Amino acid sequence: MKSAIQPEYLRRLGTWDAVMIVIGGVIGSGIFRTPASVAKLTGSGLEQLLLWLIGGLLTLTGVLCYAELGARRPQVGGTYIYLREAFGRLPAFLFGWTMALINYPGSVAAVATTFADYFCSAAGLPHHWSRPVAIGAIGFLVGINLGGIRSGAWVQNLFTVLKLAAVSLVVVAGLILAGGDWGLVLATDPVHPAGSAALIGALLPVLFAYGGFHYLNDLAGEVKAPQQTLPRALMIGMGTVVVCYLLVNLAYLTGLGHAGLASSTAPAADTLRRLLGPQGGSWIAWGIACSTFGYCNIAIAGGARVIQTMSADGVFFRAAGQLAGHARVPRIALLALGLWAIVLTLSGSFERLLDYTTVGEWLAHAFGIATLFWYRRHFRDQPSPYRVPGYPWLPLLFVSVVLGVIVATALHSPADAGMSLLIIALGVPVYYLWLRRAGERS
Repeated sequence: MKSAIQPEYLRRLGTWDAVMIVIGGVIGSGIFRTPASVAKLTGSGLEQLLLWLIGGLLTLTGVLCYAELGARRPQVGGTYIYLREAFGRLPAFLFGWTMALINYPGSVAAVATTFADYFCSAAGLPHHWSRPVAIGAIGFLVGINLGGIRSGAWVQNLFTVLKLAAVSLVVVAGLILAGGDWGLVLATDPVHPAGSAALIGALLPVLFAYGGFHYLNDLAGEVKAPQQTLPRALMIGMGTVVVCYLLVNLAYLTGLGHAGLASSTAPAADTLRRLLGPQGGSWIAWGIACSTFGYCNIAIAGGARVIQTMSADGVFFRAAGQLAGHARVPRIALLALGLWAIVLTLSGSFERLLDYTTVGEWLAHAFGIATLFWYRRHFRDQPSPYRVPGYPWLPLLFVSVVLGVIVATALHSPADAGMSLLIIALGVPVYYLWLRRAGERS
């Protein structure tokens, strides 16, 4: 099948916008909840902090690889583009099929529902308003992004600043509660002793909480001076996230202790309530609402670009591959993603779907970074504005760790892993049907 000519996006995102996209794509609701799950599998505050540091360093390794990939191919579509060039159209389609059908809209539905829960709690609305609020949030964000990448970036920048303010509030609360006494932060917790197997299991939610750094690469075709901006923004943004995550975990440990963190279902709210009383819980509810709202915005924007790129390639609905208006907006792709996310929100099935595709998402990360070896081999003499330090060891380390995470996830949840692989496999006949349809049309 002959490749379609890719429509041109306008490069309107600067370094500040790009950094906000990286931070906003990673920090959602996970850091306000996940540390409690990790604490249940660790035996001390020291182990807790070390796991978040290790997870952060591993993720930074992946970010360095994505920085080179983005600098080499500064196009909209990110991982889809890398897989298509290195391994062919079928692997790229299987990635896009899984992400467009489930991961992007499922993530939007799940996080929009989380946003609605916290928004209703903070605003004093009854819980049955949660689903209409979630649907309204999705519709509002799609509408904002229909106005162009600048309007979407404005919303992203605002809510990323607000989520960083929420993180800062938790950190300050923990430091005040510590009162200068840091002795118990790293102490062993006799209630939750941890073995090596438990620590490996605890690394899984840590790595998942660090996920989402790929969204900037999805939007690379709209970044100004991408060869310089992408590496700089990825490293600044992800470095900021790692520091935030370590400080938040430190705040939880100083405010609640390791045992208190392990037994908490809402550690951020519990930490602030200890310092500020009931009002603290309301404040952090607003903070988490802002954090999740910002994540939905970037997931909608990035997901729509992947769908548009696939459609322009002729392996998805042709109409979704068009760019509209002077702002060059993928309107059909945005509307399709938003409508499907609303359907998943109404059905309530997004949580199971996301569980089913976790293995596929991380498999895509591994293969996406593996394309770096292909680019280095086939473009040996082509200068790159940014090159991964420590090549090939850093990419090999990240790919090996991610494959290890996939194996551990499959052993822990074989049914979910099996469904993930089945969903990917179902994309094979769909791909050939699209080829046949495209051939008949031409």
